[in-house]
Amino acid sequence: MAVKPNKQRKTARTSNLTIQSGSGSAAISRTPVNSARAAVKRRRGFGKFDFPYFILVLILVVIGIIMMFSASYAYSYKEYEGDSYHMATRQIFFALLGIVGMLIASYFDYHIFFNKFIVVSMYVLGIGLLVAVLAFGTPIRGATRWIWGFQPSDVVKFILIVTMSFMCVYRARKMRYFVKGLVPPFILLGIICALMMKQPHLSGTVLMIVIAIAILFVGGAKTHHMLLVGIVGVVALAIIVFGLMDDGIDYFKDRIVGFIDPFADVGDQTYQTYQSLLTIGSGGFFGVGLGNSRQKYFLPDAHNDFVFAIICEELGFFGGFVILLLFVLLIARGFYIAVKARDKFGMLMAIGISVQIGMQALLNIAVVTNAVPNTGISLPFFSYGGTALIMQLLQVGVLLNISRQSAIE
Repeated sequence: MAVKPNKQRKTARTSNLTIQSGSGSAAISRTPVNSARAAVKRRRGFGKFDFPYFILVLILVVIGIIMMFSASYAYSYKEYEGDSYHMATRQIFFALLGIVGMLIASYFDYHIFFNKFIVVSMYVLGIGLLVAVLAFGTPIRGATRWIWGFQPSDVVKFILIVTMSFMCVYRARKMRYFVKGLVPPFILLGIICALMMKQPHLSGTVLMIVIAIAILFVGGAKTHHMLLVGIVGVVALAIIVFGLMDDGIDYFKDRIVGFIDPFADVGDQTYQTYQSLLTIGSGGFFGVGLGNSRQKYFLPDAHNDFVFAIICEELGFFGGFVILLLFVLLIARGFYIAVKARDKFGMLMAIGISVQIGMQALLNIAVVTNAVPNTGISLPFFSYGGTALIMQLLQVGVLLNISRQSAIE
């Protein structure tokens, strides 16, 4: 019996999901999505999630709350009528809520996101949030990133991971081509980046680009295609930045000046960078002791974007190194889960989540140490903020669900 052409196309679109080792990007096997789902359903329920990854996350969250409290109690006492525990109490509440959400998410089959309607709806929601923050958000220090008590970019990161992972699987046969394979996902990425730069949020934009590139590369895109797109992207980003500077927006100019010479204007524009470096340097090798930071009284955002500087002051170089090591172990374990994932969609989701956490931690530490310009990005599990912490833990829950269905022994 002859198969109709449209039936063939439908079968091709659902092709997926397992990835095999091969030269270049990846060699994709053509196992149908429905077969992969059926294989999962045939199993006797989900297995246990990856316990080492879970423990690493809990360790980071607990240390994060302790260090955030140490960095914030003086500020909290001043801003909240003598309540030194105000911010710490809220952060503990956010952490507990996020952990509950993480555990619940670990039981929901991640294949629920492999649905075109759901992916399109999530992407439209993300664009709507980014537009809303530009229209109704309140500018803070030259940037408009918050609306209705949360930061939409934290939600959009996960939406981007789902979107890119879905496109790599749903359009698997086209990923080897430049126009048919890479152009559509990069158009979607470009819309997000354009709205992010309007806030402006340079470090967040860079993070989005890195996440997308990592997923697309592992998802089947050719190396020379990715290099071409990368060059075009860097040029476009530079044009946008200098264009905004020419329009009289001093946000990027001030950050670049502070990066080149953090001592240029310590009374104003470079004050935060200067204080951050002073904070890190005053900790020595073993630090001044937990809770004994003196710089928390002078360093802006000590409880938020610059909490790592307080870690280095109170726990010293040794403490900062331990935190870095914990993040490295977490990302390595995340990649291990990705390699052992049952299908390509799970693998790409795990890679996207791991790259987001790792790259965000790297960017934050680079900002705090003045290795890159100060553009404002939080340290995962450490910086104060409910939206970021809850979203990070929910994404960890998705990754734990991937581990439940993986081939981890």
